[in-house]
Amino acid sequence: MPILHDLRRLGLPILAFATLMMGTVPPASAGDFSDPQKSNIESIVKAYLLAHPEVVVDALGEYEKRQKLAETEQAGQAIAENRADLLSDKGGGVAGNPKGNITLVEFFDYRCGYCKKARPIIAQLLKADPQIRLVYKELPILGPDSLVASQAALAARTQGADKYLAFHEVLMDTRGAIDENAIRTAARQVGLDVAKLMHDMTDPNIEETLKATHALATKLGITGTPSFVIGDTLIPGFAELDQLVEIVADARKTCKGQC
Repeated sequence: MPILHDLRRLGLPILAFATLMMGTVPPASAGDFSDPQKSNIESIVKAYLLAHPEVVVDALGEYEKRQKLAETEQAGQAIAENRADLLSDKGGGVAGNPKGNITLVEFFDYRCGYCKKARPIIAQLLKADPQIRLVYKELPILGPDSLVASQAALAARTQGADKYLAFHEVLMDTRGAIDENAIRTAARQVGLDVAKLMHDMTDPNIEETLKATHALATKLGITGTPSFVIGDTLIPGFAELDQLVEIVADARKTCKGQC
């Protein structure tokens, strides 16, 4: 089969060649072959693929690799274009070392089980690496309770950055509904002015902040929580400690300027 031999020698995917021959190409290319020729080529390709199905698997694997590479490059570009918004603490607060030389950005939801699971891992990372600046981004996407919790957390910021962080930890530990009673209980627990908190939750600026964070997440292609950004790398989902350590190390090597 000289045609297939030439394709393999040139490194062209057999599956792509099959698709080409099946008539899914522009008319000008399809017109290069007569109907009998196309029929003959289709038969040859079909016979080859039936005899060597691993070729299809290889081609799909290569396609998946290229797709992931394209997604990684696209995410890197989006991160670079939105670096200032990512590094800003406007959408939440800052933990770890505020003057650290590398920033870990976490998009989270108070009702997200994997966000809660990630907490001890992030704590280990910050303990092991005192030069990490952690930026929280409130991304309430799991319903009304999530939204209320984020509104309350951002309202707590007006009473001090330390109050935000303390309130954040209590809300992350909260199980079940995060209703007004839960908010009041958490607020009293960390010494917040409860009346002021409930009033500040209605501030239009909080709604605008949450909208801005949602918009930022959309630009980065983030659709779930937790999601992390370190340097030029987006991690869309839960991450283990060793993975985070490796990405932080890589970011320190490649980062130019703020990251």
